[in-house]
Amino acid sequence: MRLLLVEDNRDILANLADYLALKGYVVDCAQDGLTGLHLAATQRYDLIVLDVMLPGVDGYALCERLRETERDQTPVIMLTARDALDDRLHGFRAGADDYLTKPFALSELAARIEAVLKRSRVGGRRQIVVGDLQYDLDTLEVRRGGQTLHVGPIGLKLLEVLMRKSPAVVRRELLETALWGDSPPDSDSLRSHIHNLRQQVDKPFASALLHTVHGIGYRLTAD
Repeated sequence: MRLLLVEDNRDILANLADYLALKGYVVDCAQDGLTGLHLAATQRYDLIVLDVMLPGVDGYALCERLRETERDQTPVIMLTARDALDDRLHGFRAGADDYLTKPFALSELAARIEAVLKRSRVGGRRQIVVGDLQYDLDTLEVRRGGQTLHVGPIGLKLLEVLMRKSPAVVRRELLETALWGDSPPDSDSLRSHIHNLRQQVDKPFASALLHTVHGIGYRLTAD
């Protein structure tokens, strides 16, 4: 599960990131509202932990902006030192799924994250979407342009990493680690699997999504 933490206090942010990483989450961080908004708008996250008082764009405005875009279903937990009822109501009106006042125990935040994630899956599926390509993480079904694609286990692993990172370039080393851990095979193996994935994802269609960035890695983007 991938989380975005947006918190301007460097010490709090580091503590949250370290604790949640130990819990098994992949964590990205931002220390201001504009950076947080950019990451939330260009990357795919399972949940966002969002401080209210942020430089640039505050948490309320950031949440409202997200709810107006294709990221409108991403769960948001707001953090704030304000505990007045009006502040909490403001957070919920902005689109927050939960609201936690400071100071709080890290274990409580982890419990709330688990609860919100569980609620967000009820009656719905976890999907990653890039352009007209859809990957259902629960059923492992891949579709493009309404057509079901038959992607093997290694291709699915590659696809998940590339789609989650889209539109960013993913280095070869990261893809090799995702597939084989610390013991990757020879250098042609990744290239071979990328070729197979491209045959399934791109070849039957008019436009290509999977692109090679020579000397660096690969990117999957509809742009």
